[in-house]
Amino acid sequence: MVLISGSGTNLQVIIDQCADGEIPGRVVGVISNEPSARGLERSAHAGIPGVVIDHRDHKTRNDFEVALGRQIDSYKPDLVILAGFMRILGNNLVRRYRGRMLNIHPSLLPDYPGLNTHERAVADRIAEHGATVHFVIPQLDAGPIVVQGRVQVHPSDTPAALAQRVHEVEYQIYPQAIRWFAQGRLTLQDNCACLDGVPIRL
Repeated sequence: MVLISGSGTNLQVIIDQCADGEIPGRVVGVISNEPSARGLERSAHAGIPGVVIDHRDHKTRNDFEVALGRQIDSYKPDLVILAGFMRILGNNLVRRYRGRMLNIHPSLLPDYPGLNTHERAVADRIAEHGATVHFVIPQLDAGPIVVQGRVQVHPSDTPAALAQRVHEVEYQIYPQAIRWFAQGRLTLQDNCACLDGVPIRL
């Protein structure tokens, strides 16, 4: 199960790798909070059910999350994948899928949680930037880290140029983390991400 809000490029990589067997699983459904999300076209093209749950149609955040959780549960997913889903999820929903929800964030966490990571990285003139796959916990962008991918930041970089290189890293590390989970190798134990039962230390 994949949750999106935008173009769905990570979704496309996941769909492709499931189709060719690199990820031993399948995407059972796609949910977007944005009706115009390009990712819905990608899911339709692949024959995957796509559903819109527009947060603007609900009076409160809780109402939205109740509807979202009901839709997620209807697919009975083993794993919930946040792939550019631009809504902060509340504690109750996150706890429901503890150990079964992954997110990818465009920075080397714990650096640059939140938004505008590439702009902040360029402004700070840091030497290295990247992306992080982590288990989702109630605290924003603070869940146990599964894997990171790194890129060099060039003195001439713009946020857009840096973002493009980070996207290429995302297309490698997110399928890897999902593959580990599908193989039963990746687990969350005592708030620690473990691979083959061994805590992941980065």
